[in-house]
Amino acid sequence: MKSRKGLLVTVLLLILALIVYTNRGRVHFDWAMFWQQLRHISWIHIAAGIALIYSTYWLSAARWSVFLSATKKVSPFTLVGPQFIGFTGVALFGRLADVIRPALVAKRVDLPLSSQIAVYTIERMFDLGAAAIIFSSALLFAPSDLPHHEIFIRTGLFSLAGTALIAIFAVTIRVAGGAVASAAHATLRPLSAPIADSVADKIRGFRDGLNAISSAKDFIITALISLAMWGLIGSAYVQTLHAFASTPELATISFSSAMLLMGASIGGSLLQLPIIGWFTQIAVTAAAMHEFYGAPIEAATACGALLLFVTFLSIIPAGLISARINHVSLKNAAAEAPAETEVGAP
Repeated sequence: MKSRKGLLVTVLLLILALIVYTNRGRVHFDWAMFWQQLRHISWIHIAAGIALIYSTYWLSAARWSVFLSATKKVSPFTLVGPQFIGFTGVALFGRLADVIRPALVAKRVDLPLSSQIAVYTIERMFDLGAAAIIFSSALLFAPSDLPHHEIFIRTGLFSLAGTALIAIFAVTIRVAGGAVASAAHATLRPLSAPIADSVADKIRGFRDGLNAISSAKDFIITALISLAMWGLIGSAYVQTLHAFASTPELATISFSSAMLLMGASIGGSLLQLPIIGWFTQIAVTAAAMHEFYGAPIEAATACGALLLFVTFLSIIPAGLISARINHVSLKNAAAEAPAETEVGAP
């Protein structure tokens, strides 16, 4: 615990040092302009963005229900609570708390934790594939007069190539997961037996997750839900940008133009730290808006703060209420879930 607190304090001091350094004449930041931007936002757009994000949590529950259908028929409404609580855990405690969701679902539907870890694995794969398809397709149609247009095109093509590789990898694991796991184990064992065992177990777990999709119909439904979710997330980004009506660089952004910002935001959230990660996320998105769209740094920072609230923190009230209703301690769940995952992992 002490070492974790020490790490957080160190990171915070580094961030503060960076702020002080950048404000010594290198970057001029007008705090009055920052607060003015926040005072004049359109709350209708913010409310629309939050509504779009909340709809993705309901779709996430519906998708998880499809994953479970081969083993057990579960209503999506039964899984909404674990989604709310799980994503709230991530918002409050960082990315490592993401394992709360499979742990809570396992308890709710009375299935082994290992099976839900496998479902979580396949869920991440569908998320990555759907996000890449929407991201790359939108970027390929970005306006040609957009600053750094060549970056948009290259990023879109790279994302499409990555999506194709993910699809090939998934098909290979589904068809010959056992053989791939054995080959990986044999290759890595001379280097490190523990690493070889871990990689082989993860490949088998991924294969088990793919086996949760028992039919072509389930695959199509899951793919459509995933695409809808990420389309709604992208639309929430657009709504938040359009809330800054007094900043044309943000208020006129199209869906395709917003995709590069969404990509930067996703990259910045991969190693989300508790609380401190909020500020690094704001910094990443603000820098992206300033660089890609030419938005003033004050407006970009204000928009970055609202993007964090809309897409990441707005779930907290619903999550806390769900945790209260279901008698779940978020703090205990965040502490216990990683240990349960290690025990229950295949």
